[in-house]
Amino acid sequence: MKTMLFGASALAVILGAPAYAQTDQDPATPAAAPAPATAPATTARAGDIIITAPIQTSERDVLQGTTVLTGQELTRQLRPSLGETLARQPGVSASSFGPSASRPILRGFQGDRIRVLTDGIGSIDVSNTSVDHAVIIDPLLAERIEILRGPSALLYGTSAVGGVVNVIDTRIPRSVPENGYRVNGIANYGSAANERSGGMAGDVAVGPHLVLHADGSYLNSGDLRTGGYILSREQRAKALATAALPVDPADTDPIDYAASAALKGKLPNTQAETWTAGAGASIITDTGSLGISYSHYDSLYGVPIRYATEAGQEQEAPRLDIVQNRVDLRGEIDTGGDVISKIRVRVGQASYRHFELEPDNSVGTAFYNKGLEGRLEVVQANRGGWQGASGVQFYNRIFNVVGDEAFLPKNETNQTGLFTLQQYESGKFHAEGGVRYEITDLAARTPEDDLRFFRGSQSYHSVSGSLGASYALTDSVRVGLNGSRTERAPSAEELFANGAHAGTQAYELGNPDFRLEKSWGLEGTLHAHGDGFSFDASAYYNWFSNYISENQVAASVCQAAADPSGRVVDLPCFQYQQADARYYGFEANASVRLARIGGYVINADALGDYVHANIVDQGPVPRIPPMRVLGGLEAQGDRINGRVEVEHVFDQNHIAAFETKTNDYTMVNASIGLSPFGKDSKTTLLLSANNLFDVNARRATSFLKDFAPLAGRDFRATLRFGL
Repeated sequence: MKTMLFGASALAVILGAPAYAQTDQDPATPAAAPAPATAPATTARAGDIIITAPIQTSERDVLQGTTVLTGQELTRQLRPSLGETLARQPGVSASSFGPSASRPILRGFQGDRIRVLTDGIGSIDVSNTSVDHAVIIDPLLAERIEILRGPSALLYGTSAVGGVVNVIDTRIPRSVPENGYRVNGIANYGSAANERSGGMAGDVAVGPHLVLHADGSYLNSGDLRTGGYILSREQRAKALATAALPVDPADTDPIDYAASAALKGKLPNTQAETWTAGAGASIITDTGSLGISYSHYDSLYGVPIRYATEAGQEQEAPRLDIVQNRVDLRGEIDTGGDVISKIRVRVGQASYRHFELEPDNSVGTAFYNKGLEGRLEVVQANRGGWQGASGVQFYNRIFNVVGDEAFLPKNETNQTGLFTLQQYESGKFHAEGGVRYEITDLAARTPEDDLRFFRGSQSYHSVSGSLGASYALTDSVRVGLNGSRTERAPSAEELFANGAHAGTQAYELGNPDFRLEKSWGLEGTLHAHGDGFSFDASAYYNWFSNYISENQVAASVCQAAADPSGRVVDLPCFQYQQADARYYGFEANASVRLARIGGYVINADALGDYVHANIVDQGPVPRIPPMRVLGGLEAQGDRINGRVEVEHVFDQNHIAAFETKTNDYTMVNASIGLSPFGKDSKTTLLLSANNLFDVNARRATSFLKDFAPLAGRDFRATLRFGL
């Protein structure tokens, strides 16, 4: 808070000089426009500004794969969780731990290897701690979502080796409303879970420079309807075999294995209720802006049941009660100087807790997280084609788990990073290089009389860098090549875990002696944009040393770690280990204009992605998405847009020893978008039918894929409006 107050005071002094207010057409954040007929709606277009990049630039100029989701495409893909909202974007999958807890997966990387941001600052939750924990960002209030992959993402932390997801909202106003006020709203219904949700956000100008903001959202959904059996074929066979065995007379509460095997349709214990509220204010002048906001997030949701299929297994119906209170500050100064053009500051502080509830509503385990993250950037003026941005970033997290299933000690993480990104452009040639130096201190605050956990601290110094260049072969075609060297400090979970974790049904064991995880990366890109066509592709290869992964080992390993505290290990034993690893893959998407018929433009588009990941001398990295292709046909008009698409996800047979195979599936989706007052109106109605043939699909990246299929046939209606 001291940092926030100091930054606010400094900016307030600089902004105190009289100036004219900015209008809605702030050049730094252009208004979203309908996708032009010559480009796919799912991909950033040549005119899109990538706000996530420290030096805001157009998609055509960035050297790595990027995606911008906004406008009608964001409305079409909108789901209750961030992971499911983004799951159809190139190179993106989702953890799919039920409809409420689904985190994005980028290029096969998940957890601590990607950064999920809200307006440039971390979500400050515990979603990277376990897959059953939701990301505390409400997609209903998102104005746009940016996905940045590749070397430049490292400027947001060495943990962003997989990429960055940045959700941008309007909670801190960026511009003064042209008419003195603006209101935007959304109402949504989804049939698969009887999902009813809505949100509103409004700004009002108080004088020429002060803008006040308020927003709120609400979601209520029932159990998710799926397209077939709840349990996979293998798990149903196990359950039926167990049901045929004699019942133990001493078992006073026997499990009905046959009933579990027969479950179809509704996915039990997946209901959810979430509401948010926020308020903000900004001072906006010609020389910059300074804004602050407060937000509250409150959610109660169920997690799919991991059904017992063999004797001795337990099955629970966990529910999570989550609350987060957060304060954010954002400021920017346009200095107009010949050396420094802008100074930006961004700070977020949040207090988070969630309770894992027992069937009688008592609290079984409580998670507490307090976080503070701040970022200061100095942007250089463009001098002869040379420009850059440098800065410092600080992050503090105090995390504690209390209760029967505490698998981590109370711990604190402090990170300080210094970074710079430099760009040079001359004619058809564009070059970019970045360096980040980061100090990470992690400490386990275990009491001396607590024998469950490691007590002590670790400190890491890491240096990461990237260098890339691109060349315009023609006015429409640009090729690029990036190289990167990254060093990532282990997370507290990877160092200090020692306990049973019900969410993943595993006894998790860390290693406090881990070294830095290091990798080399190479990425080639191709961007082609012209009259009537668009094509973007990236191919990448990553070489890891000291790669940290969680592998199943003999139960005796975990029992030895549990013995000092007298615990008994009754779950499979998973230990974090370090080894060499290799990741490689590609993502590509294209669009072509087929025809103009009357007032409509007919476009065809397609995307595909693939990732292969191995731990050297051990085998496949677990929970890697298989190859996927998606093709669509779209008719775009001033008032009506119609789309049909087919997505095929291939088998995943390249699996770790403790995984099961995942079958392929094909989904067909259709939608129609209506703009009754014309394409420039903010009022749109989107009607969509997803998974039209009610396919029973399972995502290979999910811990619960054998117990929780994806949504079945789902009819959705979404109304967006604005004043």
